[in-house]
Amino acid sequence: MESSINRVINFVSPKSKIGENVKIWHFAYVGENTYIGNNVMIGSLTHIDYGVKIGNNCRIEGSVYIPPLTEIGNDVFIGPSTTFTNDPYPMSKKMIGVIVEDGVIIGSRSVFKPGVKIGKNSVIAMASVVTKDVPPNVVVMGHPAIVKYSREEYDKKKDNWNS
Repeated sequence: MESSINRVINFVSPKSKIGENVKIWHFAYVGENTYIGNNVMIGSLTHIDYGVKIGNNCRIEGSVYIPPLTEIGNDVFIGPSTTFTNDPYPMSKKMIGVIVEDGVIIGSRSVFKPGVKIGKNSVIAMASVVTKDVPPNVVVMGHPAIVKYSREEYDKKKDNWNS
């Protein structure tokens, strides 16, 4: 299946690699040497800079900023207006990206310090400020984000909400 990319109202670098069934909504930017896997949705006004890696089956909502060197695994959800950063001492010559492992859920308006690693299947609550690595299978929230409970507890709360 071919990807749905309107190159007139978006900028998608011809030097980027886009997988199958990728949907990029209005006024989005994808920089060069960026890799986007299969079955990815990218929301309107999202800026994905050069040299970014995004896995398969991800959903990136609108107005998200993903700078160079960011790596996003498979099956990741990123809520609206999330901001990743890559420059610990602006404007330095050396940058370091954020690593988001598989199965992570990121709530709206969260912010990530350069170089942090977000562990597999963790959940970042909305508006969290992530200043250090997040272990796998936990829920973090706050300013700065701290562990509040397990992913298992999150899934139970979600199941109760949905029933």
